[in-house]
Amino acid sequence: MAIRHFQIIGVVGAGTMGAQIALHCAAHGYRVRLFSRSTETLQRAAQGHALELEQRLARQDITVDEQEGLLSRIQSTTDMQEAVAKADLVIENVPEDLEIKRAVFGQLDRLSPHHTLLATNSSSICISALEDVTQRSERMLNMHFYSPVWQRPMVELMGGTATTEETMARARHFVRTLDLTPLSVRKESMGFLFNRVWRAIKKECLHLVDDGVASFEDVDRAWIIAFKTPAGPFGFMDMVGLDVVRDIEMGYYRASGDASDAPPQILLDKIAKGELGLKTGKGFYSYPRPAFQEPGWLKRDDPSPSTTDPAAS
Repeated sequence: MAIRHFQIIGVVGAGTMGAQIALHCAAHGYRVRLFSRSTETLQRAAQGHALELEQRLARQDITVDEQEGLLSRIQSTTDMQEAVAKADLVIENVPEDLEIKRAVFGQLDRLSPHHTLLATNSSSICISALEDVTQRSERMLNMHFYSPVWQRPMVELMGGTATTEETMARARHFVRTLDLTPLSVRKESMGFLFNRVWRAIKKECLHLVDDGVASFEDVDRAWIIAFKTPAGPFGFMDMVGLDVVRDIEMGYYRASGDASDAPPQILLDKIAKGELGLKTGKGFYSYPRPAFQEPGWLKRDDPSPSTTDPAAS
């Protein structure tokens, strides 16, 4: 068995990504301390873990003993110090807001042992923007997972201005122990590697619909037919969370000042109505049975208003 550099993993933030990372680490033998200030968030994470493991049991991917052992390795807490005091690696998953992350990293630096590596799972914020609130810039990095972690088995790794090669090597080794592929981003890049590609796609899709060029359903149909994926860009955005998508787009907008980078109105309207995607039961689609999973949906015709509204002709 390969030598492991880490024994205890602290996961700060127990939303969708934090909960998945915690479960995946525990499934690969790590002891996990999962932190959230909200007991409700921790309860939802536990419910998500139970549901996922029941599905794995039904598929006979794990045994009952393995299920119990896995869950015993996850300790949930509302005390950040308890979560990180003995951690070898801490992975942060708080909202995509720079000031929130800076405040959290300042706390993590004070509460974590000197040897602990601090990583952010941010989708867009570079670790260099967080370095100056700590005394360990050489042991900090971006470690970006994709959801669902067990179905999209890759992690982007990116250092900051002072991250050592030893830190990066330990991170790559850790990712491989999770049966995930480490992708090295060789220089700082907002959006890293895949998200720069995904961001361009996401932006164009949102503007296509916001500008009235096409329906979001037809954009997704085109994507699914062309690339044989289980969902299209709007379905994927629902899975990420539309509020998270907005926060990421705002990060690009603040960086560029270009009005075309601002979140389009169609996205803001959804969020204003509380339609955040999968986590609220409604986004562009309704859940748990979104339309794009219905038989025959790909071949369905959604006429444009000009062909269905007599007044338009």
